[in-house]
Amino acid sequence: MDTSERLKLLADASRYDLSCACGTKDDEHRRRGRDGLWLYPATLPSGGTSIMLKTLLSSACANDCRYCPLRRQRDTRRYTLTPEEVADAFMDYVRRENVFGLFLTSGVLRDADHTMDRLVAVARLLRGRHEFRGYIHLKVIPGASDAAIEEAVSLASAVSLNVEAPKRSVFAALSTSKDFDRDIVRPMKLISRLTARGSPYARVKQTTQFIVGASTETDRDIVQATFGLYRRLGLSRVYYSAYQRGLGDPSIPGEQAGAAPPEDLLTREHRLYQMDWLIRKYGFQADEIPLEADGNLSLQTDPKELWAKRHPERFPVDVNRADRFELLRVPGLGPVSVKRILAIRARGSRVRSVADLGRPCQRLRAAERYLKFGSAPLSRTVSSRAPSSGFRAALGC
Repeated sequence: MDTSERLKLLADASRYDLSCACGTKDDEHRRRGRDGLWLYPATLPSGGTSIMLKTLLSSACANDCRYCPLRRQRDTRRYTLTPEEVADAFMDYVRRENVFGLFLTSGVLRDADHTMDRLVAVARLLRGRHEFRGYIHLKVIPGASDAAIEEAVSLASAVSLNVEAPKRSVFAALSTSKDFDRDIVRPMKLISRLTARGSPYARVKQTTQFIVGASTETDRDIVQATFGLYRRLGLSRVYYSAYQRGLGDPSIPGEQAGAAPPEDLLTREHRLYQMDWLIRKYGFQADEIPLEADGNLSLQTDPKELWAKRHPERFPVDVNRADRFELLRVPGLGPVSVKRILAIRARGSRVRSVADLGRPCQRLRAAERYLKFGSAPLSRTVSSRAPSSGFRAALGC
């Protein structure tokens, strides 16, 4: 096959790795370019969005990850590109499609450091020979040496090492070729140190991904792990990928009789993203996320709404007196709506109904049940006060 044919197949195989993008709006989903390659949305440093080419360097793999369609035991054709082929093809795509950046991952060719050397070689070619200054997201291969990881961080705009499972016992059931502490936890901590605030690589973002439903993990396990990844390691994003039945080894729990149906796994993935938003944007602690008796999120109810129903003593919230952190706890109110509320109050005006916040919609009508509008607004200085002690605790302050 020529380069373009292999690139098309490898770009298609990269769809199993979500660590670069996801979204709920039409313009946040991936799309195919003119020649069939996958293009993904990416956030620009300025806050806008653009598109990114995503591909594998190779679909060959030495690992035995039982959930992965590229695992070494699977009888399938394998394709590989050289670093020069990837760099040249990408730059051609930049010129033709105005692509903002590259997300590059790979199966494990021979061993972790050999694969990392080829991934990093692509970044070196782009930064050096092609003088490309745009976005490069490099996958860190589990088990890579510290030196290989630091070189990747030095060249990339973002890096990711997929944690896949929330704890050692679950991970061990999915792979025998990787060690959870040595190959996953240790290098993620190293990346966190390399990219910490004040470090030479502080601009570099770190992300990761969980596979959901391939093994026996509960949502409680994922919630606790997610909270630690954000609070202790400072990750930029955590992604969640519903396991796709039929791609893994028949022996894993996700392939057994009685395993959750695909539609439930997709709903579970959606609930985990809602949970992630509560922790990342709304200041929820891990133990505040409402779980069912089996340790999983409700498939029927949004976790923020469920939290509100379980805490009736916190409602209704006075829209004209509550601080930002209290308002963010109201189902149906998000950062944009809360910003509008605070802006109205800062002008000395009063919010009289949800109609003052924008065009009435189902989301705002839901919020109305948890709000009261009777009080006069507090002074500007009081309305922008620091969070109360309860919310300081929720924010980990």
